[in-house]
Amino acid sequence: MAKLFLGLDSSTQSLSAVIIDLDAGKVIYEKSLNFDQALPQFKTKNGVLPNRDPLVKHSSPLLWAAALDLLFAQMKKDKVALGKIIAISGSGQQHGSVYLTEKAAEALANLNPKKSLVENLDGIFSRKTSPIWMDSSTAKECAEIRKKLGGIKFTASRTGSDTFERFTGPQVRKFYKTEPKAYEKTTHIALVSSFMASILAGKIAPIDFGDGAGMNLMDIRKKNWNHDAVKATAPSLVKKLPTLAPSGHVVGPVSPYFVQKYGLNPEALATVWTGDNPASVIGLGLVKPGQVAISLGTSDTFFGTMAQAHTDENGEGHVFGSPTGDYMTLICFKNGSLAREKIRELYKISDWKKFGEHVASTPSGNNDGVLLPWFEAEIVPRTKPGIHRFDLDEKNVAANCRAIFEAQMLSMRLHSQWMQVAPEKIFVTGGASSNPQLLQVLADVMNCSVLRIEVSKSAALGAALQAAHGFLVHTGKSPKWDKLVASFTKPVPGSEIHPDKKAAKIYDQLLEKYASCESDVLEIV
Repeated sequence: MAKLFLGLDSSTQSLSAVIIDLDAGKVIYEKSLNFDQALPQFKTKNGVLPNRDPLVKHSSPLLWAAALDLLFAQMKKDKVALGKIIAISGSGQQHGSVYLTEKAAEALANLNPKKSLVENLDGIFSRKTSPIWMDSSTAKECAEIRKKLGGIKFTASRTGSDTFERFTGPQVRKFYKTEPKAYEKTTHIALVSSFMASILAGKIAPIDFGDGAGMNLMDIRKKNWNHDAVKATAPSLVKKLPTLAPSGHVVGPVSPYFVQKYGLNPEALATVWTGDNPASVIGLGLVKPGQVAISLGTSDTFFGTMAQAHTDENGEGHVFGSPTGDYMTLICFKNGSLAREKIRELYKISDWKKFGEHVASTPSGNNDGVLLPWFEAEIVPRTKPGIHRFDLDEKNVAANCRAIFEAQMLSMRLHSQWMQVAPEKIFVTGGASSNPQLLQVLADVMNCSVLRIEVSKSAALGAALQAAHGFLVHTGKSPKWDKLVASFTKPVPGSEIHPDKKAAKIYDQLLEKYASCESDVLEIV
């Protein structure tokens, strides 16, 4: 009998499922359900409720519950062998929080399959809507918590990150300050991930170390709730927080609701979910320290795996627990593809092939020309918008094409040094990963090989692999993560790009100049 594992990903705009056959090493089913299209009654736009305040971004937790019903119904309709699934795990958009009353535990334990999840769960929320990761309305609360914890360096060293508006701690503090009576009625505070896991398990599920680290409430090294951070956030908060547990840890058998309504295997295990970023790390195969992935999208994101929890004293990078038991880091550079496209528009370059030809026509190091391409306010480093050139002629089209690539890759190298991890190989994903000139610059700047990886639904895949790992551990086995992910996370054949050793030495020197230019500009702005 095939061993099937289901991974779910509750993201901002959709709920996705990936089912894997572990023994065959294959993904056998994929499905995504778009919230706006499939559930128009919730009146979301791109998964978010409209609000007069542009800083406030909320969604309805009942939307996510309704999506779970709909997705299981679709899987049943598609004749998926739900009776052969032996464990389920998942990932949720990080930082989103759900607020439950004392009625929640009983409602979860007694889900009636003759009713929908929305009908079963209506009335268990002390807060009707959930602030999500896009919410940036808590700057004041961030400052208050940061001050109580002793500043950026100490906040990051304790919790893994500086306080950020989207993080759960500041969101909880704002809720306590603005709606004290509703806060008082809150018995359980969940994340999107633990809320969805709770529905599947039929009981209040733990928060895992990966998603828990995105709250400014968890001690990043001890992996328990940090007393000072909890105290700085809101009164009686520790009583409202669930336990912490490793991702993939078995919560118990799945709720009979899913067995009776959809034919799910009654012996299937419900496990602890994680955040979408930690799940993606597994889905991309980053299971050993020294492995790095870079997503080249609208923003560029640098993911790394490390054995020890080194934190960024500047508060620009984030450290989360990884499902492997190690740590992962995430550094987000806002000016990613947006800045590359601005340069292309500025010089009226018809396509990326022509852009690449311009890059190839210029020498590595660009004759010491440096560009700081902050077309929008940047978050790494924190700075206002501004384009700054050093020993770089604005009229030289080819030099500016190379300069944008070099600037972004040098910035990644500079701002990831706090990790104290020298990458052995870099896996790249995202739209710009098909550009060979960009990947060559990346290989040369980082002085290591670069490989393209094309994984569909990396968070849901990571969740399915997490379910498999959790099941195997639960049954007394000692699975190796690298063997577990190997069949599912292979790089694109023939995509490996090796560094040019001469170019690598040039970039070692240029890095110093780049850092100096950046420092000079940051002092002025």
